[in-house]
Amino acid sequence: MIQIQLADFLVYAAVGAAAQLVDGALGMAYGVTSAGMLMSLGMPPAMASASVHYTETFTCGASGLSHLWAGNVRRRLFLALAITGVVGALAGALLLVHLPSRWVRIVLTPYLLLIGVFLLLRTVRREGPLRTEPPAGTAPLGLVAGFLDAIGGGGWSAITVTALVARGMEPRRVIGSVHLAKCVVSLVASISFLLTLGMGKLSVIAGLIAGGVVAAPFGALLVRRIPPRVTTLLAGLTVLALGVNNAIALLR
Repeated sequence: MIQIQLADFLVYAAVGAAAQLVDGALGMAYGVTSAGMLMSLGMPPAMASASVHYTETFTCGASGLSHLWAGNVRRRLFLALAITGVVGALAGALLLVHLPSRWVRIVLTPYLLLIGVFLLLRTVRREGPLRTEPPAGTAPLGLVAGFLDAIGGGGWSAITVTALVARGMEPRRVIGSVHLAKCVVSLVASISFLLTLGMGKLSVIAGLIAGGVVAAPFGALLVRRIPPRVTTLLAGLTVLALGVNNAIALLR
């Protein structure tokens, strides 16, 4: 029995490390990847989202602090996202128990497809000067992203990073600020899930946390070495893939 638990721990640690490396470099995909995997193994959507948020409280903390150390965080952007994101996450976590996950896919799929295409188009046109301050609408963006992230088990980064990069902010500053804010949002969502659903499977959570924490510093360093246009291209492809995956799931 101990050997089976150890094997499960190592598998989830490997998944957590891979997901966190991608998430740290592109600013997205950890929650979506992890929640999708857990649901594919038969875990109910509410518990899958809870498990991911328990994990992200630690992994995003490590990633956010790594980005802060690497100089990738803008204080005003972080505060604008974190404050309203907490409110949205709390509302989403409390609603999730009674909300079918299919509704979330129906809302998110068109947005992901459109923003993915938009980002890809930005890579082939001449760029203007990058913004240094958060654009108008950043606070409401955090509210919506926090709400949908709590309901769907992921999507915070996909929504915030793509919207802010599309508005002309420097990708590495966006990614760093989003990750640090995500730590706060995940903590609030985790407390809500813990009070309503309980802890869940410790072997899954421990494995995802261990792998994600180990990989987080490497993602923060990687994003500093990727040119903004390349980061935008990779982010666009990732979001487009997420949208296609959601569309396929809806058609099944």
